[in-house]
Amino acid sequence: MHLANATVLVTGSNRGLGLAFAQEALARGARKVYAAARDPSKITLAGVVPVRLDVTKEDEVAAAARQCADVTLVINNAGIANIGGFLAPDSMDAARRHMETNFFGMLGVSRAFAPILGKNGGGALLNVLSVVSWISSPELAVYAASKSAAWSLTNGLRKELHSQNTQVLALHVGFVDTDLIRSFDVPKTPPALVVARAYDALERGDSEVLADEIARQVKHGLSAEPGIYLQRAVA
Repeated sequence: MHLANATVLVTGSNRGLGLAFAQEALARGARKVYAAARDPSKITLAGVVPVRLDVTKEDEVAAAARQCADVTLVINNAGIANIGGFLAPDSMDAARRHMETNFFGMLGVSRAFAPILGKNGGGALLNVLSVVSWISSPELAVYAASKSAAWSLTNGLRKELHSQNTQVLALHVGFVDTDLIRSFDVPKTPPALVVARAYDALERGDSEVLADEIARQVKHGLSAEPGIYLQRAVA
């Protein structure tokens, strides 16, 4: 999958990683970039087509699919991340919110655009995941559960879409320097670097990209004894 002359949809593109995805797609020669957000008036990047899209609303997903019927690359970036564990007083509501956006939102967008990608030659899905797809902690337990579900979804979609020649790329990354984790006192990777590595992997035809050192360490640690997922970790 090459960015040059691609038609790209980026969900959650008004800031942070989504904005970086839209900027770099333009820089790499994309023919058109649809920049989707709950409030399209917040899309200020020149050269993109703003799209209203709350991934938790089926009618808006369907409308976006009608508007963006020429898409060849869908970047499932929209997501939420709140601090909290499974035993917190609000954990049930928090889990539902996270799953609604991070899992069901990704599923809904993927279902709506899969036939469009197939019609347009196959194209690609790029799903933004996290190292917490593999590990958890009391601070990020609810968020991690939603990302684990999204990882499983991504692996399932890859198999189901193989027959229509759609590439499915899973992006695993630790801490990205965005508003979502501003309060975390940890080393952070610039969004532009994460995006560059993701697009490089996409253009190589990869199925998975580990965008920073934390992601590489965690992936390696899955096969350790004891596995890194059995240790207390925040990522």
